[in-house]
Amino acid sequence: MSPATALPGLAVVGGGPAGLMAAETARASGLEVDLFEAKGSVGRKFLIAGKGGLNLTHAEPMPGFARRYGVREAEVAAWLRDFGADDLREWARGLGVDTYVGTSDRVFPLDRKAAPLLRGWVRRLKDQGVRFHVQHRWLGLDEDGALRFATPEGERAFRAGATVLALGGGSWPQLGSDGAWVPALQAQGVDVAPLVPSNCGFDIGWSAHFAQRHAGAPLKPVVAHWRDADGREHALQGECVATATGIEGSLIYALSVPLREAIARDGRARLWLDLVPGREAGRLRRDLARARNGRSLGEHLRRHAGVSGVKAALLREALDPSALADMDRVADALKRLPLVLRRPRPLEEAISSGGGVRLEALDESLMLAALPGVFCAGEMLDWEAPTGGYLLTACFASGRRAGLAAAQRLRRCG
Repeated sequence: MSPATALPGLAVVGGGPAGLMAAETARASGLEVDLFEAKGSVGRKFLIAGKGGLNLTHAEPMPGFARRYGVREAEVAAWLRDFGADDLREWARGLGVDTYVGTSDRVFPLDRKAAPLLRGWVRRLKDQGVRFHVQHRWLGLDEDGALRFATPEGERAFRAGATVLALGGGSWPQLGSDGAWVPALQAQGVDVAPLVPSNCGFDIGWSAHFAQRHAGAPLKPVVAHWRDADGREHALQGECVATATGIEGSLIYALSVPLREAIARDGRARLWLDLVPGREAGRLRRDLARARNGRSLGEHLRRHAGVSGVKAALLREALDPSALADMDRVADALKRLPLVLRRPRPLEEAISSGGGVRLEALDESLMLAALPGVFCAGEMLDWEAPTGGYLLTACFASGRRAGLAAAQRLRRCG
């Protein structure tokens, strides 16, 4: 390998939203910036996330917004005070992309597309002088602290005055977020929590008949009930989908942290679904107690409970034949259908990941205590949030914080 190339300013490693925002912030302060990306183009996961409509941020006001980050509420709230949802919308407007608040308070570009925003952003960064180096996969640091990269021309090394690492988590590895950076940082003494799936589906283990006939069927609306580690019960209404192996969808994603933690603690997680949230339990019992007059169970459920399709099939999964003949037990199951979740789906299938560089390994500016001059941002940090714009907002905000702090450090160091 040839000697390390000296860079005149900041190196940013990773071309997702956090890395691009770090580069933009540092360049705006007057620094020279070189950005390195493992893939052939930047923002690939950002583009895929926007395929169904780019959910850029959320209109929920603080402090509720910050509470979405769970145990990392306090730390992420500090990032959001400097660059929150309103700032993100104003930033997008500066790129010619106006946004609107949808019915669920999710914020989208008017055209709901990610590509125009990303194209405009990259074009502006290049016009401002940010240098892009694609097909440069970060391999770690050499013995002198230089950044090592695998490139089409072989391994190369670069030495920068400061570095922002924005390498992503472990979900969607085909787009670059493969977690390959974990051992390289651990070798440098950085405390990294294991990467785990977040905003993910869970395996239940349906019968072959159910999986074949109902995989992909939506369950809406339903109310999920679950108990936390202290035994307190909680409930949340939403929508989900039966899969070939279990269950997923926005409602399940929102519960992925407590469900995943229950499985890690107890070997399984219990979830109860109210399949008919608009029906009062007593009235449902009385309606189902009516004479069937020769009608099948399926027709009886459709007529008197409004239940058919996948919801009726779930009853058959949960109840044995004797219970299905007892309309009181059927009514109870419709209001509180028990499900046992056995494992989260694999990390590579998850929308996002938990774990990563522990925030305790960083100072408030997001600089690593073990590697002075190296900052981290985005999903490679140990925080997680539900979908709905919260993930992207924290990635942008942490990238801005790291880029600004790196620029300030370089200016102080001359």
